[in-house]
Amino acid sequence: MKAIILLGTLKRTGLSNTEVLCEFLARRMEKSGIQPEIIRLVDHEIPAGTYSDMGAGDEWPGILQKLLDAPIIVLATPIWWNNQSSLVQRVIERLDELHDHIMAGRPSGLEGKVGGIVITGDSDGAQTVIGNVCNFFHAIGLLVPPFATLSVLWERQAKGADPTREELLAKYEADYGATTDKMIRQLLEHAPK
Repeated sequence: MKAIILLGTLKRTGLSNTEVLCEFLARRMEKSGIQPEIIRLVDHEIPAGTYSDMGAGDEWPGILQKLLDAPIIVLATPIWWNNQSSLVQRVIERLDELHDHIMAGRPSGLEGKVGGIVITGDSDGAQTVIGNVCNFFHAIGLLVPPFATLSVLWERQAKGADPTREELLAKYEADYGATTDKMIRQLLEHAPK
């Protein structure tokens, strides 16, 4: 079973807390028989817009095809000012055309798939982001099962704290392993077969 993890880190280089958490999730998914692919949105040309294809140079159509082909879709974002990253917001905007399909009485292409959410941040705001993303997922036909979110709010992830990859992985393993496994079980149980 395939899973696409859309990583909304804003960091082009250097250690990203959210990316390390996605790698942690991906490794645990693999142990459960899921084939995850992490797509770093910051590495792709995804222009602003509300259509599936914005023309020359737009890399979104290729990413969208991967979403259409996968039964599991995860949005991963840091929290910035109580909101998802601008790159995750860009994904929501680019998926708007699928909502237009629903409004016109056609399928969105994502109906029946399952969605999950991964969040990192050093301040509160996870509930707001989860609510926003879940609302959008539901509007385009994605099911968000119970416990399909993984949210890590830890002071060592604060801007400028500079934890090591090993420190992050040790924290995730010690404090979030059971939560991650529960998320994976829920995604597998509700994913289309």
